[in-house]
Amino acid sequence: MKTDILIVGAGCAGLYCALHLPADRQILMITKDELTHSDSFLAQGGICMLKDESDYASYYEDTMHAGHYENNPESVEIMIRSSKDAIRDLIGYGVEFQREEDGSLSFTKEGGHSAKRILFHADITGKEITTKLLEQVKKRPNIRILEYCTMVDLICRDNCCYGAVVRDSSGEIDRIEAETTVLACGGIGGIYRHTTNYRHLTGDGVAIALKHKIAVEHVNYVQIHPTTLYSDKAEERSFLISESVRGEGAVLYNARKERFVNELLPRDVLTEKIYEQMKKDKMPYVWLSMEHIPKEELWNHFPNIIKRCREQGYDVFKECIPVVPAQHYFMGGIKINMSGETSMQRLYAVGETACNGVHGKNRLASNSLLESLVFAKRAAKDIGEQKQSTERVIDEVDLTQYQDKEAIEAAYKQTILNEIERLNNYV
Repeated sequence: MKTDILIVGAGCAGLYCALHLPADRQILMITKDELTHSDSFLAQGGICMLKDESDYASYYEDTMHAGHYENNPESVEIMIRSSKDAIRDLIGYGVEFQREEDGSLSFTKEGGHSAKRILFHADITGKEITTKLLEQVKKRPNIRILEYCTMVDLICRDNCCYGAVVRDSSGEIDRIEAETTVLACGGIGGIYRHTTNYRHLTGDGVAIALKHKIAVEHVNYVQIHPTTLYSDKAEERSFLISESVRGEGAVLYNARKERFVNELLPRDVLTEKIYEQMKKDKMPYVWLSMEHIPKEELWNHFPNIIKRCREQGYDVFKECIPVVPAQHYFMGGIKINMSGETSMQRLYAVGETACNGVHGKNRLASNSLLESLVFAKRAAKDIGEQKQSTERVIDEVDLTQYQDKEAIEAAYKQTILNEIERLNNYV
């Protein structure tokens, strides 16, 4: 196969990038599973937006504070300043956000935020945004999408990328030649036992980057979400109880149903407090109560959470639910500049796969969707401005080395775990 631009991944970053690429370029998107199985579809809470200039300093400080001031100040400023532009695009694509009676946008608050600046669509904001982006992509005649197509390696020579080696839905190994390649393949949650991510998201992009000496950054910066629905059953992934639930007034209780913490602490700090309480109580979870949230507000804002809890046997209107921390988000990744460029020529990275330093050591709630969109658009703009090359792609690639699927998956998983361990042990 041959294309002008190859995008590996079909979450909101990949889709939004594709929509902002030149219409005269042929774009091929591949996704490891079915189209709706990206973590973008799972995002519950919302997406941040700078409401006005008076909130800038506060929003900037909240992001930096949550990230332990290890954030890249330039990328934080770009993200915040570009937020209104991204929201205008989304609304233009048909995304529906919660509105007040007068028609103005509604805002909510989550942990780590000092003000209400988060737009939302019930408790399925990610699904609403990604669905509408996908609808727009499907209208573009220059964009083609292949499902169940897995990147197993990059085709590169002399620090320049020429496309990717892929495994298709039938298990056949092939190559895709591309003028430009964009990695938008998500996080690393699939390598963890307890995660809110889809299982097939195993950090392939990061593992392949490590293999080819492409610069990476903060691979050990992994965020644990403090509240997922506890289950003693083996589940494919943990069900997330949105930060917004606590933002709207839900409280955390210990085994004696006593409140033990400020629920709006940044995620990493709150996670530590919950683990400490679980240890004290000798329990595998703590309790979350929504009793202080008005019933109508619960129904309007969190219908999906109510439904899932009921399926697990819990009535949130009458009782507490058990919650436990689980792996949720990857702040590190393939190192990129402000235009999404990696250290390898003709190779870009966007979304959770990439690291521009915006999140620092810990992501502020509801910055993930925004960051993905802002920097995906910047990458698309940069790609569009690049002069197309007439250089031939490598003629021959030895595809026999990629036949053992299980061995490759195990090697990539171990590559990431080794790097995380190395960085955690680094003094």
